[in-house]
Amino acid sequence: MNLLGNVRFDFNQNANSIDEIRDYVQEKGELSYFVHSYGCQQNVSDSERICGVFELLGLTHTLNMENSDFIIFNTCGVRHTANERVWSHIGALKDLKQSKNVIIGVCGCMVQQKGIAEQLGVRFPFLDLIFGTNLIHQLPEFLKEVLLERKRVIVTQATDEIVEKLPIKRGLNIRCLVPVMYGCDNFCSYCVVPYVRGKERSRVPENVIAEVKKGLQEGFKEILLLGQNVNSYGKGLPSQINFAKLLLAINKLPGEFRVRFLTSHPKDCSSELVAVVAQSKKICKQFHLPVQSGSNKVLKLMNRGYTSEEYLELIAHIREQIPGVTIGSDIIAGFPGETEEDFLETLELIKRVKFDQLFTFIYSPREGTRAAQMPDIVPRAEKKVWFKQLLSIQNEVYDEQNSKRIGEKKVVLPEQVTESSGKFTLWGKCDGGLGVEFAGTEALLGEFVTIVIETATRRNLIGVKI
Repeated sequence: MNLLGNVRFDFNQNANSIDEIRDYVQEKGELSYFVHSYGCQQNVSDSERICGVFELLGLTHTLNMENSDFIIFNTCGVRHTANERVWSHIGALKDLKQSKNVIIGVCGCMVQQKGIAEQLGVRFPFLDLIFGTNLIHQLPEFLKEVLLERKRVIVTQATDEIVEKLPIKRGLNIRCLVPVMYGCDNFCSYCVVPYVRGKERSRVPENVIAEVKKGLQEGFKEILLLGQNVNSYGKGLPSQINFAKLLLAINKLPGEFRVRFLTSHPKDCSSELVAVVAQSKKICKQFHLPVQSGSNKVLKLMNRGYTSEEYLELIAHIREQIPGVTIGSDIIAGFPGETEEDFLETLELIKRVKFDQLFTFIYSPREGTRAAQMPDIVPRAEKKVWFKQLLSIQNEVYDEQNSKRIGEKKVVLPEQVTESSGKFTLWGKCDGGLGVEFAGTEALLGEFVTIVIETATRRNLIGVKI
């Protein structure tokens, strides 16, 4: 095994298993696969690699789950609601399994949580394959056991390796997802990611840039760099590299394209990174900086590593350096130990920052985290009242912010089209990540278009092509 730090490059060690599965597929005739992702963009990226492995094995992708020969659910462990959907959707496959010889697998973050794989195996005996995160490179070996050796495979051991050169089948979209790192070292008290994704591991810059170049060669116009905390990219690598320097290198690549990144942890957002975004022509003027709470007491309980005052200073610095920048964030309402006074501090922060995008959640405990052991005395009914207040305040902010954008010009990259009575409406994102609707033709999909904003809703800006 060729190792550089924690990086393994050779996916082809699976050659024997790959050849055996290919022979099996050829013998059976045309076989198809269906992969469904739950949760974040990192999961979508993982699913693209799962699809790439299936394609390498000779299978054909299908959007029709009922007619597929292989079904994989790639799960999320971060949100309780996502977990509930997975359990329900798996249960619905029982009749399909009984009616045809379909291979059914479940993988991803939910599986990596303590005891979940075992629960899945007992509750759903018709599952053929259960595996956790960071194991996509072993999929040919797992399928060999399932198909040729008639074994049921349940594997959850983690790996700290980064396996490069995995085949990738990109989604039918204009956006190319490129992970720059995996895992997380922050251990926020409410979050399972460090437990299910492992410690932080950064890809060497040469491999990230090579994947970006390949995406551009394939015609993608937007690159989305992914990491649980992209701001800590580069730690542990032998070269003197950080996320700001990686962005500079990507910005120098030729061609017309733009770059976004998710997610930035506020405590690691450096002045160097802000300066790079301000100066670079291809890096979108957008920051997603999850604040989670406006209360210093709650932030400390969450183990976030900053105060509300420090967060506000960071936002002020970004807006000073990058005029017109859009700021997005996440808020958790009803965290254990949070009082109404703490929650009012969160509302005050929202009013001061005036977020352009805000993702809001009522706290739900995740087993294995420190927050799940904390006293939580506020009834959920009261948390729902708080949540409604939060949404009301943020809707007022949306109305105020979007009204200021009327008359502005936005460069939009259309990625969706709808048709009604012979008229086509395109939807895409502008540089700042805001949704924009306008009338146009399908020929404009994936092409940069300049739009003048004429009106706005809370969800989208609406304009005309010029």
